[in-house]
Amino acid sequence: MTLRVGVVGTGAIGKTHIHRLSYTLSGAEVVAVNDADEAQAQMAVDSEQIDAKVYKTGQELINATDVDAILVASWGPTHEEFVLASIAAGKPVFCEKPLATTAEGCRRIVDAEIAHGKKLVQVGFMRRYDQGYRALKQTIKQDTIGAPLMLHCAHRNPAAPGFSGDMAITDSIVHELDVLRWLLDEDYVSAQVILPKSTRLADQGLQDPHIILLATTQGIRIDIESFVNCKYGYDIQCQVVGETGTANLPEPASVTLRSEAKFSRGILTDWKDRFVDAFNTEFQEWIDSTLNGEMHGPSAWDGYVVAVSSDACVQAKREGRIVPIEIPERPPFYRP
Repeated sequence: MTLRVGVVGTGAIGKTHIHRLSYTLSGAEVVAVNDADEAQAQMAVDSEQIDAKVYKTGQELINATDVDAILVASWGPTHEEFVLASIAAGKPVFCEKPLATTAEGCRRIVDAEIAHGKKLVQVGFMRRYDQGYRALKQTIKQDTIGAPLMLHCAHRNPAAPGFSGDMAITDSIVHELDVLRWLLDEDYVSAQVILPKSTRLADQGLQDPHIILLATTQGIRIDIESFVNCKYGYDIQCQVVGETGTANLPEPASVTLRSEAKFSRGILTDWKDRFVDAFNTEFQEWIDSTLNGEMHGPSAWDGYVVAVSSDACVQAKREGRIVPIEIPERPPFYRP
């Protein structure tokens, strides 16, 4: 059986996913595409040499009878509309982050999915599928280092063209907000943001770096350094400090060199290269579970919780104080 997928949004990430579904993974076929720029959608079909129909609107694609599941990779402010339409059509939908641009929008999706009565929504938090993060979670579950007490994390990009305002939090740190609560199986209760001296290499008006301090329900303390103009490479770090030891996120595999009187290892510079295997695993598991009528990945509730937590971080940054993170009780619909 083949999952017939319709892709809404054929920009850079959408085209990458079309190629992944068409040529890298098994069990899926891209049969329909849509983009606000119809010519761009047609170009994606032609360049990937796939037999897919180009629809004028996302709504038409979602309601097409020969489309089994939807992949939303369009501009963030359109996500809520297309995810809600997919739920109304009763079709599984994979939505790249953000699920919606506001916590209220995410909550509307949650309520619509609950009313529908079946889990259909998965959010594109791909770090849960990274082998390193999965190994780190297994270490925690096996109690190898005792109960976690602190986490020290870093999210560094070589550059962030186009970033402004609070995008270092809302476009980058949201990945930490999801994967860390998944690692610990705990929600956050407070956020504080400290602003160090800003780098002169950031775009004008962009504060960079940030330090985000979080507390969880059981009192674990987390610090995250966000530095999106670090210049030297794409560098993701996470250390868990437990009662009897520490555990570090593994570094990506690279060749160690001894050459020209230097000892060195290469550092990746592109986030797509760093998490390419995670993306592949994420989508293969989505294809397999969807064909089985199931949904196992990051849920609409996870997307909502991340939005609430992100909003609190932005508020803490703007107001210069510790801000409570108030997450409602998880609905029974989303409990394991």
